[in-house]
Amino acid sequence: MVPGAAQAMPNFASSGNAGLSRFCDKDPSLTVAEESRLLRFAAIVRQELSAGDSDIALISRSGLDLSRFGIRYSHAALAWRATSGAWSARQLYYACDEGMPRIFDQGVAGFTMGTDNPELGYISAVRLPRAAADELRPALLDGPRVLNLLATQYSANAYAYSLRYQNCNQWVAEMLAVAWSDMPDGPQLRARAQDWLRANHYAPEPVPVGSRILMWLPAFVPLLHVDDHPQEDRDALRLRVSLPASLETFMRQRVPGSDRVEICHNDKQIVVHHGWEPMAEGCQAGPGDRVVKLD
Repeated sequence: MVPGAAQAMPNFASSGNAGLSRFCDKDPSLTVAEESRLLRFAAIVRQELSAGDSDIALISRSGLDLSRFGIRYSHAALAWRATSGAWSARQLYYACDEGMPRIFDQGVAGFTMGTDNPELGYISAVRLPRAAADELRPALLDGPRVLNLLATQYSANAYAYSLRYQNCNQWVAEMLAVAWSDMPDGPQLRARAQDWLRANHYAPEPVPVGSRILMWLPAFVPLLHVDDHPQEDRDALRLRVSLPASLETFMRQRVPGSDRVEICHNDKQIVVHHGWEPMAEGCQAGPGDRVVKLD
């Protein structure tokens, strides 16, 4: 287990198992140089999370390569700071060996290492003002409510307003709904959370599939499905799926005092970029960005 990886807790799973956010046959091994670079990267991510007095952040990473769809970030979690000062990311993962979705708590180093490309990676963090973080924290750390929001079936491209499946980002959206509405635990918690999201104008940006051939992939890839999506979306080749970008937009609208930072690395440098405008591709520094050179 890499430093900062998940810690087991009652009713939650440990993320020591391999391949969690990727396809089950992926090899997660890293070279010594790659692990060293990612650990340095994780240290700067922790510094940025700790800047200010907020104890809660929406944290996202570039996991699966979705650049063909114009998507940089594929996986989001809610990070919180313990009284010890350590940060953990609470998230939904698909546990390949168990064949089911689980909730995992993971340290920052483990979170940053869950990427398909160890040579180039991005982390985005939206840090909440202290008052907003204090509203979210009780629900995020309430084990029964957290687990009651977990669907029994996973789909990487789950429709945002269906109860049939769930992906990692949809669990975060529903967690935000429960927290911000102070929704009590009980039956139909996911349905109630989705009703709140609709009423509060959560609207994931449609993902243009681009080719009808890609709509046939679910017949061959077990973690993809389209049977939960409305027929008009399938016909238009545009699927409404919860992604980190939609979560960030929603958080910015709900909590105007939130601030955003992006941190990236390539084989030469780490770049820290503050603001809501996306940083340059290829981890190139722009005006005002902080650069940390790598040996």
